[in-house]
Amino acid sequence: MCSVFQRDAKGQYLFDLICHHLNLLEKDYFGIRYVDPDKQRHWLEFSKSIAKQMKSQPPFTMCLRVKFYPPDPVSLKEEITRYLVFLQVKRDLYHGRLLCKTSDAALLAAYILQAEIGDYDPGKHPEGYSSKFQFFPKHSEKLERRIAEIHKTELIGQTPETSELNFLQKAQTLETYGVDPHPCKDVSRNPAFLAFTPFGFTVLQGNRRIHFLTWKIILTYFAPTPEACKHLWKCGVENQAFYKLEKSSQVRTVSSSNLFFKGSRFRYSGKVAKEVMEQSAKIKRDPPEIHSAHSTPVHSVSHGDSFMSSRGQMDDGSEASVSAVISDETYSPSDSVLPTPVAEHGMEMPLARHLNGAPCSIDEEKESGSMREGQAESGPSRRALRKVRSKPSPSSDVEELNKFILSVLRLFLVTIGLLFALLLLLIMLTESDLDIAFLRDIRKTPEFQQFHFEYFCPLRQWFACKLRWMGGFLVSK
Repeated sequence: MCSVFQRDAKGQYLFDLICHHLNLLEKDYFGIRYVDPDKQRHWLEFSKSIAKQMKSQPPFTMCLRVKFYPPDPVSLKEEITRYLVFLQVKRDLYHGRLLCKTSDAALLAAYILQAEIGDYDPGKHPEGYSSKFQFFPKHSEKLERRIAEIHKTELIGQTPETSELNFLQKAQTLETYGVDPHPCKDVSRNPAFLAFTPFGFTVLQGNRRIHFLTWKIILTYFAPTPEACKHLWKCGVENQAFYKLEKSSQVRTVSSSNLFFKGSRFRYSGKVAKEVMEQSAKIKRDPPEIHSAHSTPVHSVSHGDSFMSSRGQMDDGSEASVSAVISDETYSPSDSVLPTPVAEHGMEMPLARHLNGAPCSIDEEKESGSMREGQAESGPSRRALRKVRSKPSPSSDVEELNKFILSVLRLFLVTIGLLFALLLLLIMLTESDLDIAFLRDIRKTPEFQQFHFEYFCPLRQWFACKLRWMGGFLVSK
């Protein structure tokens, strides 16, 4: 989908345009994601200008994504919404975010296969037909045979809608349903992923969920870059507001600043989950028609960053390309994070490494440790992944030095500002005749009176004596 908009158009305009194109009413679960030139992911803020949020030059490339996963996707009011959530979760499975056991993986893949090609037909589906579909980053031939077995024997007669519904029912029971991983390191500098889910805060390490936390527990983790840290913080603010609050009127502006450093201010501007569900219950229209055309292998769906499969022909006859690409360029954000959803024979797969603060999967054939942008999500290889150690470039060293200098200057300026503010307050307390309540209360305290007579007055007399001496010295000259 290509769109031309005014330079001062806000994100809400683009989002409403996409939802209208898709005939989507339960739109509050979705958002628009884009990736800046440094491979850092962002959610488009609807209240701000689109052009001002972009670091790149137009045309801009963005994609529609599920931003807030429904806690119970089966309870969504309209099939079009469930279908879009199904496509997102299927994509999560393909990119290794939806971790699961081999048995669960086989069942989920079989549901996808049934939704894509329908009932098993010996005339159309020769031996090994399931191997043409890429359901996961990597899997074994044994798993492929198990997928085909379930498809042949257990799912006969299921319509695409039923298979998608069963897929969602199974996916929502998994620990990593709704996970959007953020790469980081713990206090011991071990790699990990932090993720917000509809049910809490999750920490992933070694392809396993090691922590499931409530919002009140505090842990220390380090993001790879300041931009990644800010993105993680914003996601946390939005997820907490969406899932925890009763009403959007309870949302408050949150600041990340502290005593010494100027932080960011951010306010979630959408509805909360309870309001979204109440609004969805009031939908009375006839459901929009979705014409099924399941003939495309699953792996072709993930080329570039396409969001929808071939089942995207809407009732108005237009192509419902939910990728929301606002340019003709291929969108390759390098956001394939975990290498596999299946732990075959109890073996753990190594986590993908991070290059320049962005999560990515590194294939064995990439000997240089770098990855071209167009190859970021063209489809993970079946070969085992290995860790690649990248050497810092001189430009990155200069950037780190500049950031350090800026931090020191900021600390110095903040300190000077605090000292000036304290000096101004001291002058107001001791030298001015302002009769303000809070100043009067401070002046009456024993501590202030002792400070005034024992320290301030002698210090003032000393400065006055020095000034008179300097004045006399200058006059004598």
